[in-house]
Amino acid sequence: MSIMPNDIEARLLEAAPAGIQYRATTDDKSVVTAWCTLSSADNLLPVGRRLKDMGARLSTITVFQPKAPPAPPKPKEGDPPPPPVTFFGGIVSDGKGYEIHYHFDIDGDTLTVTAHVGTGGSIDSLTPLYRAADWPEREAMELYSLVVRNHPNPQRLFIDSGIEGAVFERLIPYSTLVNSAASKSIWEKIMAQTGAPS
Repeated sequence: MSIMPNDIEARLLEAAPAGIQYRATTDDKSVVTAWCTLSSADNLLPVGRRLKDMGARLSTITVFQPKAPPAPPKPKEGDPPPPPVTFFGGIVSDGKGYEIHYHFDIDGDTLTVTAHVGTGGSIDSLTPLYRAADWPEREAMELYSLVVRNHPNPQRLFIDSGIEGAVFERLIPYSTLVNSAASKSIWEKIMAQTGAPS
């Protein structure tokens, strides 16, 4: 039987006045999986507080850069250019912004809260509310050009401080990273970028 509150959508909307998109499914064992996309990443902290008050636990955070949509056909002469493709909330989908997923557990049910952050943008840290946010937020800051505001310890976790940040954006395409056979080429790229002997 699901523990997810029946009025969770209303509670989340109250914490995120800029707007949300919400959907949920229930499986044959009555386990709920829900998704909430925030119209504004600035509403993340109030939503995090609301979920904390409800007893939610943060499981993990995932970050990626969605690919840019295909270029639209060229407009005919005299026609205005097509508007840019945007995510819910107006962040431009240009292949350079970030989609951040915060995965919460609510007594066995799952809620994923999604925020979009544009290139050069930032988002509030959830670490003061959820200690489990500490490492995923730090990892995101070292792998991407993403700033996590008010993180209590924004030190790197894994990548040597001598290596320039945002390695996922500069050196390592994600498709290469998830191919375990490519680890040698990844390190060769890092060593070449730093000037270290391989």
